Amino acid sequence: MALRLLIPKGRIYDSIARLLNEAGFPIRSAERTYRPALGVEWLDAKIMKPQNVGELLEIGSHDAGFTGIDWIQESGAQVEEVLDLGFDRVRIVAAIPSEEDEQQLKKRKIVVATEYVRLAENYLKTNGYDYRIVRTYGATEVFPPDDADMIIDNTASGQTLRENGLKIIATLLTSSTRFFASRQALACAGKRQQIDELGMLFRAVLEGRGRVMLEMNAGAADYERLIAAVPAMRFPTVMPLHSGGGAAAGYAIKIAVQRTEVPELLPRLKQLGATDIVEYDLRKVMP
Repeated sequence: MALRLLIPKGRIYDSIARLLNEAGFPIRSAERTYRPALGVEWLDAKIMKPQNVGELLEIGSHDAGFTGIDWIQESGAQVEEVLDLGFDRVRIVAAIPSEEDEQQLKKRKIVVATEYVRLAENYLKTNGYDYRIVRTYGATEVFPPDDADMIIDNTASGQTLRENGLKIIATLLTSSTRFFASRQALACAGKRQQIDELGMLFRAVLEGRGRVMLEMNAGAADYERLIAAVPAMRFPTVMPLHSGGGAAAGYAIKIAVQRTEVPELLPRLKQLGATDIVEYDLRKVMP
């Protein structure tokens, strides 16, 4: 039974393609095709716009897929979130021309340009605006001041908005790319297992990206104080080193640590007597 998987096109495609590749499902497709192969018979993939993913999952034409939580909330699609991948973090914000006064805009009817019509209406009604919405299809930031008084759009850093003479007056939502499943698929035991296994592999990839493996040697005289100080996921792996005699000449120690810990950890390990330290990346980690 093939699991029907939706892969988003556009700016988040590269992040998902890398994730699938590291999970063991490299995307292979000819140019302009929307049905790539993932190397296994039980995955049937299709590339669609992220705006459409939620509704297609809701109606059950596909089983699982990737999109931003912003598009799920915008469509109102009734789907189940399996995993927040943390990719492509953006804010959905309201922005107006830098010289405009927010309170003055509430005294007249304004034009609001946005791709997020549902989210925009909720925000504008809640905050007492009299408005007309113009739906956009990209390049929303170019509408003000000639064609709109306000925009509601996504931004990662706000730089593009500033370059177009806009200032942010509110954040409606913080979004990231997530793995979603249809409720119909989760009601099927076989497909639920496939979705759960994919989620497990994706978690392992993400965990692996955040960690590295450190291997080192320690002499017998330094072993006890070194082993007491090293971090590890659970316990360090320790193996005796032999120089040809009966007693151990020292120990080989292996630890998996957070990548962010390494800059401070390496000098400390050296001070504690570690030698021959080697660092290498991990592909997947299942704690």
